[in-house]
Amino acid sequence: MTDPASAPTPGGTGWWRDLLWLALGFGTLNFFLLGWLPLANPDEARYAGIPREMLAAGDWVMPRLNAVPYFEKPPLVYWTVGLARELFGPGEFAARLTPALFGLIGIFLTYATGRRLYGRIAGLASAIVLGTALLYFVLSRILLLDMAVSVLMSAALMCFILAVGEASGTRRRLLFYGLYASAALATLAKGLIGFLIPGAVMFLWLLVFNQWRRLVPLYLPSGLLVFLAIAAPWHVLAAQRHPAWAEFYFVHEHWSRFTTTAHGRFEPWWFFFPILLLGLFPWMGFVAGAVRESVAGGWARRKENAGAWFMLTWAIFVFLFFSKSQSKLIPYILPVLPPLALLTGAWLARHWQDRTSTPLRVGLGITVFFCGLLATALVVVVLKPGLIRDAEQVAALRPYALAMAAILLIGGIGAHVFSRRHGARTGFVAIVATTGVFYCLLLLARPHIERAGTKELALVARAKVAPADRVYHYWAFFHDFVYYTEQPVGLVSYVDELEVQFLDPAERARRFIDDAELRRQWAGPGRVWLLVRQRDMRHEKSIFADPAFRYHLIAATRSHSLLSNQP
Repeated sequence: MTDPASAPTPGGTGWWRDLLWLALGFGTLNFFLLGWLPLANPDEARYAGIPREMLAAGDWVMPRLNAVPYFEKPPLVYWTVGLARELFGPGEFAARLTPALFGLIGIFLTYATGRRLYGRIAGLASAIVLGTALLYFVLSRILLLDMAVSVLMSAALMCFILAVGEASGTRRRLLFYGLYASAALATLAKGLIGFLIPGAVMFLWLLVFNQWRRLVPLYLPSGLLVFLAIAAPWHVLAAQRHPAWAEFYFVHEHWSRFTTTAHGRFEPWWFFFPILLLGLFPWMGFVAGAVRESVAGGWARRKENAGAWFMLTWAIFVFLFFSKSQSKLIPYILPVLPPLALLTGAWLARHWQDRTSTPLRVGLGITVFFCGLLATALVVVVLKPGLIRDAEQVAALRPYALAMAAILLIGGIGAHVFSRRHGARTGFVAIVATTGVFYCLLLLARPHIERAGTKELALVARAKVAPADRVYHYWAFFHDFVYYTEQPVGLVSYVDELEVQFLDPAERARRFIDDAELRRQWAGPGRVWLLVRQRDMRHEKSIFADPAFRYHLIAATRSHSLLSNQP
C-alpha cells in the first residue's frame, strides 16, 4: 500500500461533472425545507440576531445581543449571515444559508481531497459518507458556528496533507497559502482554536512520524502575512474599541472554557463516544474496517502509511482535545468526521470492484444491525408512556417515528438482501437511499421535536408595542422574540448569557430589574409588556402567585403568554 500523500495525482476527467452531481444531490438535501421553521431558541435566534443588530447599528466590528456587547465569539459567521440577510431578506432561509453552504463546501473539499489522494471513486465515496453522516447532515441545517469552523479547519488540514505531497512550485505554494487562509478564517469563525487545533495536528504528525523533510518549503513568511492580513484586523479593531474585550475574549472565552466548568457545559469524559457513534450513522459499520485496513502493518509501516496516519492523528487529537475539555457540546465533535470519511471513502473504493467483498458485507451487516437498533428505539420512545412527558408532543411525533422506523427496517433488510443477490455495491446504494428517505422524514418531524418558540407572540408584540412602551421577559430571555420583534427587551430577575458587566450601571439598572421593580412599573401610568412561560406563571414563588397582581392577557400559546398592565 503506497502512502497517499506521496502518490501521483490521479488521472481521469469528470471533476466538474462530479461536483455538479454532488451539488445537486446534497444541495437538495441541505436546502430542502431550510426556511420552513422559525429560528430555534436560543442558538439559532442568537446567531441570527447578532448580525441583525450589526446591520441595524451599521457596526460590523462589535457584536451585540439584545443591545448588549457580546464578546464570546469573533464575527465571521455573523458577517456571512448578515450578508445573506441583505441579499435575501430577513427570513429563516437566509439565516440558515451559512451552515447549509459551508456544509456543501465541506463535501466539495472532501471530494477533492479524496480524489487527489486516492482516486475518483474514493473522492465520491468520501463525499457521500461525510454528507450523509447524521451529525453532519443535522448541523448543515442549524445556524451554529460549528459547521463553519469545522469546514475551515478541515480545509487547512486538507491543504496541508496535499501540499506536503507536492514538489516545490506554484501548486505547493497555493496549497500552503490555502492552509494559512483557511486557518485565519477559522480563527475569525470561532477564535484561537481555528489555528491551534490544525497546528497541533500537523505538529504531532510531523513529530511522531518524522515527516519534517516534507515540510520544506512551507512559505512561512509570506504565509504568515496571509494569515495576519485576514485574522488580525478585526482583533485589533475590537481591542481598540473596547478596553475590556481582550481579557474577556482570550481568558474567559478560551482558557476558562477549556479548563473550568464555569460555562456550565460539563459532561463526563465518555460523552463523545456515543455522540460519535450515532453521528456516523449510517457508516459506523464501515469506519472500523476502514481504519484498521488503512494502517495495516501497524507501527512498522508507519512511514509507508503516513497519509492514513495523518487522518487518524487528526481524528484522534480532536476527539481527545474536546473530551478533555471541561466544556462539552455535541457539535464540538464535528471536525472528527472529515478524516474518518476520507479513510472510509478510500476503503470503499478499494473494495468497490469486488462484487463479493467480505469486508463490505461485514460493514453492511453492522449498519443493518444499527438500523434495526435505531428503529426499535424510535418505536419505544413514542409507544412507551412516560419517556416523553408531553402527551401532545408524543401524539404528534408518533406517526413520523413509526414511519422512520419502518423505513430503517425495510431499507436495512432490503440492503442485506440486495447485497447477497446482486453484490455489496447494490447494498451500499440501498443504504444511501434509505438514509435519504429517513432524513426527509426527520425534517418533517422536526417541528414536533424542537422546543416551542415565541415567534407567534413576537409578531403580535411587533404590531402592538409602541416606542415608549417597556417590554420585559420574566425569569428568562427569549432570543427569538428579540429577533422577530427587532427590539431589545429588559429582563426580570434574570441575566442569562448577556454580558451585562460591559453596560454602564445606569443602563444595567434600567434594563435588568427584579420582581419588586416590575411591580412598581406595572402599577405606574406607562404601558408595560411581559413575556412569560406558562410554567413560570404557575410557579409558587413567581409574581403570579400573588392574587393581587393583575394583568391583561394579550395573546398566548401552549408554552408562553404575552401580558400587559393595560388592555
